[in-house]
Amino acid sequence: MMEGNEPEPAYFEGRIDEKIAFVPVRIAVLTVSDTRTSENDRSGDVLATRVADAGHVLADRKIVRDEKDLLVAQLRSWIDDAEIDVVISTGGTGLTGRDVTVEAHQAVYEKEIEGFAALFHMVSAEKIGTSTMQSRACGGVAKGTYLFALPGSPGACKDGWDEILRWQLDVRHRPCNLVEIMPRLTES
Repeated sequence: MMEGNEPEPAYFEGRIDEKIAFVPVRIAVLTVSDTRTSENDRSGDVLATRVADAGHVLADRKIVRDEKDLLVAQLRSWIDDAEIDVVISTGGTGLTGRDVTVEAHQAVYEKEIEGFAALFHMVSAEKIGTSTMQSRACGGVAKGTYLFALPGSPGACKDGWDEILRWQLDVRHRPCNLVEIMPRLTES
């Protein structure tokens, strides 16, 4: 309980320590779709805009068809690129036969970040109720690169970024964040 008249913080809202200098993270955005183009990629636009508005670097952006081998190749390319710290994909996390983003992500993960999926479902349930069970949003890490897979709707991308990733990709977030442990991700 907060003392005085201070409002309770939002459940997922982070606490930013303004005494710490912001560190921009280099983020690649991947749209997974058989139908999206650069002209109608609303979910990719949502992520690219939020990345830039937060002060991070949009290191790359691509649209790749729902083909596991193509997705794995793109993810590995970015994982091997020292200029990319984080990959956020949108699309292909559902239950249909063409939804293979999760399988592509899992093929490259060294470690899965189970907490990301749990948090995403908590946030999503507040917006869309039990329909959140149809998403297989996931997160992981490979060779020091964070990878997150969000559903293909602009709303899901807003929720994933606004409620989770913007906080965890800000080194000033307290009590802890993903950025401060980046140098240790490749430790043996």
